[in-house]
Amino acid sequence: MNALVRPEVQSRVSAEEWQLRVDLAACYRLIALHGWADLVFTHISAKLPGPDEHFLINPYGALFEEITASSLVKVDLHGNIVGDSPFPVNPAGFTIHSAVHAARHDVGCVLHVHTVNGIGVSAQKGGVLPLSQQSIFVLSSLGYHDYEGVALRDEEKPRLVANLGSNTFLMLRNHGLLTVGATIADAFLAMYLFETTCAIQLRAQSGGGELVQVHPMIVATAQQQAMQVTKNLGGQLAWPGLLRKLDRLDASFRQ
Repeated sequence: MNALVRPEVQSRVSAEEWQLRVDLAACYRLIALHGWADLVFTHISAKLPGPDEHFLINPYGALFEEITASSLVKVDLHGNIVGDSPFPVNPAGFTIHSAVHAARHDVGCVLHVHTVNGIGVSAQKGGVLPLSQQSIFVLSSLGYHDYEGVALRDEEKPRLVANLGSNTFLMLRNHGLLTVGATIADAFLAMYLFETTCAIQLRAQSGGGELVQVHPMIVATAQQQAMQVTKNLGGQLAWPGLLRKLDRLDASFRQ
């Protein structure tokens, strides 16, 4: 744990970058807390402000429950580590995140997980079904990307970006879930909805009875409903409470 705390980093970065680092480290801790981490093999990134198109990503090999603000690695769109960092990055993580950040300038955070529920639904031909209130928000902004093996090849990037389009949710077939948001809080809330949708779907299907689907007209108005529910604040409505919870459990993510 001591190796993942680098006290000198905060004095070397802007206050804005440090706040992004704290929020991104918190997001990693929340993913671990919800049981969505796949040991060290998934990734979340946050775009830094400025013209250089740098983003922050996890130090490869650290458990999500260990990640701190100062341990996050700054990289550019070519995969080069920016500044002084002793940590490597996940090459597959770089491929996916650099593709999205280069194409979607409205996106501040890209969140990708390999949850059991998410992969289970991603393997179903029908994908996400309108079976729950949570599912209508996902279905209103959802794309699908077919599996092409571990995401290591640059040639996959245009197809992944095209399948994401302008959506918030992307189901990676046979692979997992991906969400994007203007902020880290928005991307986390989207993933909470996505994973919950998949968990509910698998439980409903396991009951063996005939399923009742939500009417398409209700799905069509889901984005408007979401704005009313969150008071146009998106993930920011829940984020302060989530940070308070982390502070009660273990505030070391702030280091």
